[in-house]
Amino acid sequence: MGNRMIQTPHIDRLSEKGVTFDNCFVTTSICMTSRASIFTGLYARAHSIHDFAKPFTEDQLAATYPALMQASGYHTGFIGKYGVGNRMPESRFNYWRGFPGQGKYFPDNSSKHLTEIMGDQALEFMDTAPTGKPFQLSISFKAGHVQDEDPRQFLPSPATEGLYRNVKFPVPKTAHPRYISQLPFEVQRSENRRRWAVRFATPELYQESVRNYYRLITEVDTVVGRIRDQLKKMNQDQNTVIVFNGDNGFYLGEHGLAGKWLMHEESIRVPLVVYDPRFPASAQGVRRKEMVLNIDLAPTLLQTAGLPAAAGMQGRSLYPLLGAGKRGWRKDWFYEHKLANEWIPPTEGVRTERWKYTRYMKTTPQFEELFDLDKDGLEERNLAREAAHQAQLEQMRGRWRTWNDNLNSWRPHSVWTEPL
Repeated sequence: MGNRMIQTPHIDRLSEKGVTFDNCFVTTSICMTSRASIFTGLYARAHSIHDFAKPFTEDQLAATYPALMQASGYHTGFIGKYGVGNRMPESRFNYWRGFPGQGKYFPDNSSKHLTEIMGDQALEFMDTAPTGKPFQLSISFKAGHVQDEDPRQFLPSPATEGLYRNVKFPVPKTAHPRYISQLPFEVQRSENRRRWAVRFATPELYQESVRNYYRLITEVDTVVGRIRDQLKKMNQDQNTVIVFNGDNGFYLGEHGLAGKWLMHEESIRVPLVVYDPRFPASAQGVRRKEMVLNIDLAPTLLQTAGLPAAAGMQGRSLYPLLGAGKRGWRKDWFYEHKLANEWIPPTEGVRTERWKYTRYMKTTPQFEELFDLDKDGLEERNLAREAAHQAQLEQMRGRWRTWNDNLNSWRPHSVWTEPL
């Protein structure tokens, strides 16, 4: 994705033989809501998972991609952070090693790191899958999330303590204090800022936090390599599609922030690589610029299995982009974050290929942002109050209203189309 310092050789090789999406975004940047969108292919407004406690209904579960694949004959598995409520859907999977909440990097005081344990479970799933039956595994890493209650925050395995030891990580330009002062007071006093103080407040702390964050990601990459090696041993490496994706972005001090939640690129942009060994040479190593979303994963995975998308899914299958086509792809999309937390300002907005409009829903007075991403990719200059850009601001407000009305009118199992 452009980072030349982090070591992810196995994911890089997936990219070299697959399709990489440079503009993949989450429609809500928080784990439980984004995971619900990944499972269902629905915007948060449609599935209504806005907090950590609310689980899927039985009807919603039945329409998730794993349940639909299981019903069609797939041997399904789930490993890791489930994240959608505290009621675990074990019966919807043939193999279940999920856990509620955030989990711990060293569960039950184990000396073995959680990422390694999850790698062991992935190999166990493949070893025990019935012969002659297709399988589908969702492996949901905790890394590189922090351990919220631990003062060290990022807890990699001791086995990787030599990685990045002598590397000095560049500090983002927008980490300068003037950038946090451009944001509304509600952000300056937010959970984003509190977590910034815990992770990035001093040069030494910044280097240590980023170093351990990178170690966690490299450990995930090692598990990807183990999975691919196991597929080769099973003679399934040419018969298995692999999708690598993230459930939200992550500030590393940009705009003076940590965490996610808000609508800056660092918070909403995620990696996406789709590797299909059936791709012809012309489709290997391809990079796509179209804006794709977390809600697109469910219909894509279902099409991979030869199944139709569930009625009412709002995402689109990515298969038209996995070849040479585009076929009228989306030009904008809607963002929303509604967690009821007084320290995380709720936001909504619209992102186009060039413009981004953010609306902070509970600021007084109303605070808006407008960025020209073609000229200002780091989102340094808010154009919302500049006279020369009032026409563009009003146009983006109109798109926000149109999207808002369109999503409010959605009903389960109804046919839904993105607003024109």
